[in-house]
Amino acid sequence: MITQPAPIVVGYDGSAGSQNALQWATAEAVRVMAPLRLVEAFELVIATRPSPGHVVPLETVRTVRRQGLEAVAERVRLHHPDLKVETSLVGGTAAKALIDAAEGARLVVLGSRGLGGWSGLLVGSVAVQVTTHAHCPVIVLPHEPRQHPHQGLTVVVGVDGSKASAAAIDFAFDQADALHARVIALHAWTSPYLTYADSASMLELDEDQFRNEAGLLVAESVAGAAADHPDVQWTTELVMGAAAHALVRRSESADLMVVGSRGRGGFTGLLLGSVSQSALHHTHSPIAIVH
Repeated sequence: MITQPAPIVVGYDGSAGSQNALQWATAEAVRVMAPLRLVEAFELVIATRPSPGHVVPLETVRTVRRQGLEAVAERVRLHHPDLKVETSLVGGTAAKALIDAAEGARLVVLGSRGLGGWSGLLVGSVAVQVTTHAHCPVIVLPHEPRQHPHQGLTVVVGVDGSKASAAAIDFAFDQADALHARVIALHAWTSPYLTYADSASMLELDEDQFRNEAGLLVAESVAGAAADHPDVQWTTELVMGAAAHALVRRSESADLMVVGSRGRGGFTGLLLGSVSQSALHHTHSPIAIVH
């Protein structure tokens, strides 16, 4: 029995962000030879007061939306005839539609903000909900992607020794291998080890020891993925300071940032940790949230 590959799901609503997401998702689907599934939510809005003019039947509106989504899919098929492209117009909210579609998906791709969101928000509520609850990696493209003048592609991954971080590392190396990019394994700390010096009452930081231990943590965390992707060049970057700030700063020159959904030291009940949330809201590059 031949099993079908898991699809790559892209959230589409006609907005500029969703069009960028479609372009990114299409390239990824072609690369991994996976089906591409365009998902659009159709949410019924009930007016509190009647409006003058002709009332369009609900089924007519749904038909027009379905035809529009299929037209978008047909344009993708025209450029990629070997790519299997599916469409799904789902009743309900966009967040629920995408979270449901993530079940069994390889990846979900969406823009940071779609139609109808507050223009001042860097990341819309749909992106936050999907990255929080989806059971597969989620790629969120920033509203205004920046062009980087540097040579060569860079994938930055946050490393802290957690299970989510390990999954993020595997994902980052897989993407870097496909994109012929290098990986920067970034580790940041704000609570350094402290040791007593000559039994004095003052505590002093043994910075060299801590940096060596941090470097060992990164090396051990990356070893497996690096062995599986021998052609991928990678370097370690150790930063004193808040992890979220370090990741956001690094995203200014990155082509993709990858973080785990939760790191070490967070409340276990949280589905999305504070570092990944902060990185999601302020990144300058596309970001992958890996559960």
